[in-house]
Amino acid sequence: MWYKIFMLIALPILAAAWIAYALWMRKVREEEKQQPKQASERLQKTRSEVADYAKKLAEYKPPKRKPPPPPPPGQT
Repeated sequence: MWYKIFMLIALPILAAAWIAYALWMRKVREEEKQQPKQASERLQKTRSEVADYAKKLAEYKPPKRKPPPPPPPGQT
């Protein structure tokens, strides 16, 4: 008897709590979508290092090569 009374009270309260939780999480997700994404320090550091490396590669000029020495006389 007490079990039935307990279940008749507890289950609707539990269902209402789950519905409230789902609505609250939906609201939180929508608010997070409106916020701009923040990049971590590590990501910003990596991006700047990659940009610096790309600039360095763009400025790179390969060294000029010497022409190979002529073969000694008598060799073909």
